[in-house]
Amino acid sequence: MEPKISSPVALIFFLLLLLGGAVADHDSNITDELLALQSRSDSGVIHLDDHSVSRFLTSTKTPRTYSLIIFFDAEKLHDKTELQLPALRKEFALVSSTFTANNLGNPLTRSKLFFCDIEFKESQSSFSLFGVNSLPHIRLVGPDVKSLEHSDKMSQHDYSRLAESMAEFVESRTNLSVGPIVRPPIVSRMQLMLIGVLLLIWAPFMIKKISMGETLLNDRKAWLFGAIFVYFFSVAGTMHTIIRKMPFFLVDRNDQPKLVFFYQGSGMQLGAEGFTVGFLYTIVGLLMALVTHVLVKVRNLAIQRVVMILALLVSFWAVKKVIYLDSWKTGYGVHAFWPSSWN
Repeated sequence: MEPKISSPVALIFFLLLLLGGAVADHDSNITDELLALQSRSDSGVIHLDDHSVSRFLTSTKTPRTYSLIIFFDAEKLHDKTELQLPALRKEFALVSSTFTANNLGNPLTRSKLFFCDIEFKESQSSFSLFGVNSLPHIRLVGPDVKSLEHSDKMSQHDYSRLAESMAEFVESRTNLSVGPIVRPPIVSRMQLMLIGVLLLIWAPFMIKKISMGETLLNDRKAWLFGAIFVYFFSVAGTMHTIIRKMPFFLVDRNDQPKLVFFYQGSGMQLGAEGFTVGFLYTIVGLLMALVTHVLVKVRNLAIQRVVMILALLVSFWAVKKVIYLDSWKTGYGVHAFWPSSWN
């Protein structure tokens, strides 16, 4: 026997229950679909296009039960070294895989956040919906966001720390734990085993060389060139270039074929700038070594004086160029100081 609805209030209540159940089932179906797409990706990053953006974001009602963090990519700009899009995409995938691995035992948390990427060539309409006009670009679309253009945007200066910055951005906006970033080892186990076998084969020959004093450690020229290399490596700011992954040069946006080797502004240093300064400082260091270790052994005073004057002039010119470059980049001038008693 079917139940009878005795009043309009009860009818409305019954319809609301049916509507709520339908919405819950719809959200559950979308979440299951996202989880399925996530499982098909090695890193857990879901590839989106205009159709999937419409299905998972614009056509759904808010609040949603999940959030999407989206990495905007453009394959035609991968050759622009200053943008570092392939490296940032790799770091984004690392954050995604870390989040998935650290929340395997918590399916409720996994279903609240999904990592996605979207490519410009195949999804230009979606780029317009988000208002993306420059790369790199990362957006977090929370459950309550209605206008995609007003979703949370990751600041440009946060990209310097790569995956760690992305994880902090996610945790601060979603209150979900990504977990510690675990980077894959540089050398795999198979490579380590191969290196170990090669070392075992090479060990007898190496022991014989060491006992006879015929290694590079006993070669004065190797120590000399090694010292010069370390000196150049230090004064050229090479570690800064490697850690920050700075490009050697940039392409002038106003004149595309033109290359920019020196960037005006203290916030950025190109590889060419560091190499230039390192080269100038290395010249000065070699000249000082020449004067203090070689020239003092020359008995001819005339040769000593000429070489000394040339070394001082070249060193003065090199230091002057370094000071000029620093003043040009930072806007700070360096002036000579004269003791007050000289005035």
